[in-house]
Amino acid sequence: MSPMVHDLHLSPNAMRRSRFFSQLLLLMLLVTVPAVAQEEATPTFEEEVSVGYVLVPLVVRSGAGYADRLDEDDFRLLVDGKPVKVDSFERRADAPASVVFLQDLSGSMEGTSLQASQQAVQFFLDRSLKGDEFAIATFASDAGQVEVPYTAEMSVLRESVANWKAWGTTALHDAVAWVPNISAEGRNPKRFAVLITDGIDNASKFTPEKAREIVRQAQLPVYVIGLGTGNPYELSDTGDKIYRYADVLNLLASVSGGRYYAISNLEDLQEALVAIHNDLRHQYVLGFATGEGKSRLRDVKVEVKSGDRTVLFRRGYKGPPPASSKGG
Repeated sequence: MSPMVHDLHLSPNAMRRSRFFSQLLLLMLLVTVPAVAQEEATPTFEEEVSVGYVLVPLVVRSGAGYADRLDEDDFRLLVDGKPVKVDSFERRADAPASVVFLQDLSGSMEGTSLQASQQAVQFFLDRSLKGDEFAIATFASDAGQVEVPYTAEMSVLRESVANWKAWGTTALHDAVAWVPNISAEGRNPKRFAVLITDGIDNASKFTPEKAREIVRQAQLPVYVIGLGTGNPYELSDTGDKIYRYADVLNLLASVSGGRYYAISNLEDLQEALVAIHNDLRHQYVLGFATGEGKSRLRDVKVEVKSGDRTVLFRRGYKGPPPASSKGG
C-alpha cells in the first residue's frame, strides 16, 4: 500500500503525547530489517456470525496474584441469567495461544508512539511458547490490511513490525469492528487481541457503540494499549456526541474481557506489557455449544463459587441460546 498524505498538523494534545514519549526515543533500540511482502485484506465488518460453539476466555485474580489452580467445578457460567453446562475447560499456563495485534498506523502515531508500538509487539514475540501463533493487522485512513496472517514464523512477524510507517487519518472504530473477522482464523482455544493506538478517531464510519457491539462477537479479550490517552481533557467529537478517548478505550476492553492501559511513559508501557502477558498465560477458557433459537445479543457472566476473587471475562456474544439452557 502506498503511503498517503493527509492533514497531520499537531494539536496541543498531540504535542503533549509526543513529550510523554521523549524518554522512549532515548531508551529503545530498534533493529532495522528488510521489508516483507504484505497481503492486502479488506474488512467486511460482518454484523452477524453463525455461532455454534462459544468460548469464554477469562482471568481470575486473587489479591495481588492469580488463582491458577481452579477446576471446572469452581466456576458457574450464566447466559442471560440462566446456568449453562460447560462442555470444555482449559487451564494450562503453557497452552499455546493465538494472538492478533491490531496496530494504529495513522499519522498521529509517527515518532516515539510508533516505536513504542514496535517494542510492545517485540515483547510478546520474544516470550512466545511452542504452539503460539501471531497475526498482525494494521489500519490507517479507511484502509486496513492483514500484514501477516496467523503464523509461528518469528522472522516474518519481526520484519513486518520493523517496516511500519505512520500515515493518514484514523478510523479506529472501523478497525475495532474488524477484529472478529481476523480472530476467526486463530486455531488455539487461548486467544486474545492487543490494540495499540493513541485513541484519536477522525475517520470512522462506525460509532464507538456499534464497534463494541460487533467486537462482542469475537471470542477473545481485547487488551488496549493507549499511548498518551490518559489525558482527561482530550476529547473526540463524533458529531452528535463527545467522547473522552480513555473512556471509549476502557469500555471496549471491559466488554470483551480485556483491560485498558493508559501509557504516559516507558515505565507504564513495561508494566502494561508484563500484566497483559501474565493474563495470557493465566487464562482459563470455558466452552459451550449453542442450540436452536433466535440469534441475538446475549449476556454472559462467570462466577467463582468460593473465595474473594476478581474475574475478567467477555460480557456477551451474539447468537442462539446455549444448548443446555431453556428459552430463547
